[in-house]
Amino acid sequence: MSPFYKPAHISSLEGVRAVAALGVILAHVSFQTGMDPASPIGAVLARFDFFVPAFFALSGFLLWRGHRHDRTGAQIGRYLVNRVARILPAYLVCVLAVILLLPEAGQMSSSQIVANLTLTQVFAVDGLAPGLTHLWSLSVEMAFYLVLPLLALSLGRLPRRARIAAILVAGLLSLGWAYLPLVMAGPDLAAGIANRQIWPPAYTLWFAVGLLSAEFEGRVPPLVDRALRVRWLWWVLALITAWIAGQEWFGPLGLVHPDPSEFARRVIAGTVFAVAVVCPQALAPGGGWLASPLMQSLGRWSYSIFLWHLAMLSLAFPLAGIGYFQGGFVIILALTLIMTLPVAAASYLFVEAPAARWGRQVANRLARAATQRSITTSESPA
Repeated sequence: MSPFYKPAHISSLEGVRAVAALGVILAHVSFQTGMDPASPIGAVLARFDFFVPAFFALSGFLLWRGHRHDRTGAQIGRYLVNRVARILPAYLVCVLAVILLLPEAGQMSSSQIVANLTLTQVFAVDGLAPGLTHLWSLSVEMAFYLVLPLLALSLGRLPRRARIAAILVAGLLSLGWAYLPLVMAGPDLAAGIANRQIWPPAYTLWFAVGLLSAEFEGRVPPLVDRALRVRWLWWVLALITAWIAGQEWFGPLGLVHPDPSEFARRVIAGTVFAVAVVCPQALAPGGGWLASPLMQSLGRWSYSIFLWHLAMLSLAFPLAGIGYFQGGFVIILALTLIMTLPVAAASYLFVEAPAARWGRQVANRLARAATQRSITTSESPA
């Protein structure tokens, strides 16, 4: 295969989505069943929340490779319509179902409901709601989706080397986000200050992993390509990174708010984890177990798996007769998966897929209309 070959679709990345979704489930089940985060297994599972940076890197890679050359209003409009159709319908169905049906939803305030319905929960004071706390990452991703056209219109016009330098510099500078006075002032519920530490700029480096991967796609030297194809080595690196980041000397365990240096270290560790999980599959595509029919199906359902798993996890405890933080990791994990996978498959089949088709149809109509206007304009007399 030519080193400059770029496949239109990378099936193994679909499998990475599945792994990432299941990894996030493992992290949440281990926490809510009270697994000791200081134990060897508990430390690794606690930092499986680093599959969130893997999701961010995947988004950065796939969207930058496809849209960094978008320049016209028609191209940007098509991109935005497709993003809205891809994200919002399934998201709103999940959020509304949790608000209306989950027992813990009775604790939600009106501001939490509004913030979660509008995907602005990271910007709101106490915006994270029961059964929906994990969706903070989608709030961050939505901000990235909205900024991407601006990046294409600015960075996308630069020569490739300048683009790479600008992306790298922006990612490194973002490590200073937690040190800004406005960020260090919170979170403070009494003072009405949100947790600004988790605002989108904080995670620029995670998205940069994907953007830089897209810039290097098809340009990987043979020696690097061979190294990337030693897949087990990268999975081991990801596990070692998770274990190191899960040690108490590296940063606080559990939900303790990190100080700026601890937060920066966590972002760096998440970056290494995302590189290990995403870059080998993105830059040296191949088959293997990630491209198997099972992983492809789970990958297609991965967005809905991510959406629904925390609500299903909440239901698993009363079904098992186990209280929160009282053990039962295996049974709670099994029940969560048994409930989540069928719901996710139904969500994909009846919400995600139809919405995506609708989005493509609308985007195509907008593109045809823009083309027709351009033709009409060019044919009109001066």
